[in-house]
Amino acid sequence: MMLLQIVWLLLIGILVIGYAILDGFDLGVGFWHLFAKKREERSAFITSIEPFWDGNEVWLLTGGGALFAAFPAVYATVFSGLYLALMLVLLGLIFRAVAIEYRNKVDDPRWVGAWDVAFSVGSILPSLLYAVAIGNLLRGMELNAIGDYTGGFFALLNPYALVVGLVGLSMFAVHGALYLAIKVGGDIEQRARVWAAKAWWCYAVLFLVSATWTGLCYLRNGKVLPIALGLAAAAAIGLIRAFNSKGEGLKAFLASCAGIALVMLSVVAVLFPNMVVASNDPALTLTVFNASSSLRTLGVMLVIALIGMPIVIGYTIFIHRIFKGRVPVAE
Repeated sequence: MMLLQIVWLLLIGILVIGYAILDGFDLGVGFWHLFAKKREERSAFITSIEPFWDGNEVWLLTGGGALFAAFPAVYATVFSGLYLALMLVLLGLIFRAVAIEYRNKVDDPRWVGAWDVAFSVGSILPSLLYAVAIGNLLRGMELNAIGDYTGGFFALLNPYALVVGLVGLSMFAVHGALYLAIKVGGDIEQRARVWAAKAWWCYAVLFLVSATWTGLCYLRNGKVLPIALGLAAAAAIGLIRAFNSKGEGLKAFLASCAGIALVMLSVVAVLFPNMVVASNDPALTLTVFNASSSLRTLGVMLVIALIGMPIVIGYTIFIHRIFKGRVPVAE
């Protein structure tokens, strides 16, 4: 039973990391969307992610479904406790999707401009709020005896969670700029490298602040692995700057992918074996071992996952190979 529970935690972790890396560059492109000088450049930005964004979000849906199947108590607590924040995330994702589809339906500057703003807002909101949610999971939430969150919405907007939220926003901003540098033609490459260099300072400083804060206040179940992963994440973040400054765009982007994965793994290491920490009473904490489904459910779902996950991974690889190469900017 314990082995299956840990396997499912790892599977969900893979899905969440995959989503953060893949949809992270989509969200980052949305952050920089309004920084483009011309409408044609903004169109190229959207074209660069158009074949991928909906497939990337499959990772989020699969991760949510896996959480519901494997750890229903955690799913219920997180999705009810963070209800308003997650509704704002959903609203942002809807705005982003509709903007991509509707932006070019009417050749009117006001129409296009409105959807450009919607696309950017719909990218920034999830980038920030995903990480705010992670910050609250690390910090702990007030739970009652049946696992319901009892704090208010504004309690979720505490200083620590907001700092973690800004880490997420800056992380995706760097990731998106690096993606643009290797994906969009014209003079966008150089400008995107400059954007990445500027956003990197915010990312590095905020990561250092949040990692130090976490280490001092929220390491509950061991220090060696979280600290080791945190140092590895810091090294990957440093490599982003080194490669970007040399103009090695692909290496910088891969370093960003590694940094995202290591940051997410360090979050898991800080929490493990907890999944939702009860800040008011440790006895109410939901862990990998007390919040999982039955042995039979975990076993059956594992078979389904072993069939479904290779399909998702294979499709992702296939679509990126089909649409490889740079997107030109129309004159």
